[in-house]
Amino acid sequence: MRDEMDPIVLAAGSALITAIATDAWEQARTGVVSLWRRARPEEALAVERELTEARAEMLASRAEGTPEIEVTLAEAWQIRLQRLVRQDPALAAELRRLLDDVLVPAPPAEPPPAAPATTIVLNATATASGNARVYQSAGDQHITER
Repeated sequence: MRDEMDPIVLAAGSALITAIATDAWEQARTGVVSLWRRARPEEALAVERELTEARAEMLASRAEGTPEIEVTLAEAWQIRLQRLVRQDPALAAELRRLLDDVLVPAPPAEPPPAAPATTIVLNATATASGNARVYQSAGDQHITER
């Protein structure tokens, strides 16, 4: 079924589960519940309750070190969101806005402060003679010789 899902739904389901374990939790819950209120108002309270339960499961799984729960929760919400969008395709645009604005917000306009400069001093104490070589690196070094 995942192969048939809208990419927005896949991204939103995963981002939702990630967001519910962060400070964006209340915004994520409010956004998803509002989608349900539009399409299936009779289910909105149950969805809100289930999101609260998913948050508790998510926080517990992170504390216990069981990341597979996060994957299972994301898949479950992807399926639910896909059904909702299939019922009302106009919700895809709202889901996209929710994904962009709340679940995966754009990075801040200002770049984060740069890390302090690091000074690296390399000293080669060996003496190379003949065909010998001395290699030094302050980062990745790839040498291919034959």
